[in-house]
Amino acid sequence: MLAKAKEQWEQEQVDKQGEKERYLSERVAPLRTSGLSLSQLQDLCRELHEKIEVVDEERYDIEAKCNHNMREIKDLKLKVLDLRGKFKRPPLRRVRVSADAMLRALLGSKHKVSMDLRANLKSVKKEDTEKERPVEVGDWRKNVEAMSGMEGRKKMFDAAKSPTGQ
Repeated sequence: MLAKAKEQWEQEQVDKQGEKERYLSERVAPLRTSGLSLSQLQDLCRELHEKIEVVDEERYDIEAKCNHNMREIKDLKLKVLDLRGKFKRPPLRRVRVSADAMLRALLGSKHKVSMDLRANLKSVKKEDTEKERPVEVGDWRKNVEAMSGMEGRKKMFDAAKSPTGQ
């Protein structure tokens, strides 16, 4: 796809270059400098400089008009926004769409397989999860004092080592 786009872009560049050459050949006669004397070459240069000055003046005038129009457009856009007032966006509502409905909307009539995502989930009993984690309630200060220092680190190391040995 990129190669095709690159080929098209290159073809457009070649077409533009050909059109530019054709336009210039129609508008501008080729210069014939061979066989001219020094005074004739100087006259030709003066003539070309005059033409360049005229073209530069026209370009400057057109650029000034363009900038003026751009400023005017910008000002008019600001006026339109001011006249419109503040637009308050409505709060968006959450829409629940099932996977089947989403696939139907995206694929249209091609969608034939229904997806029940909840069917593949494991069922977990809430009672089992509560039994697995016994909660010890005690004075946290005693625990901090007992675990401080090197003795506490040794106790933690021994405690971690002992359940695997059982």
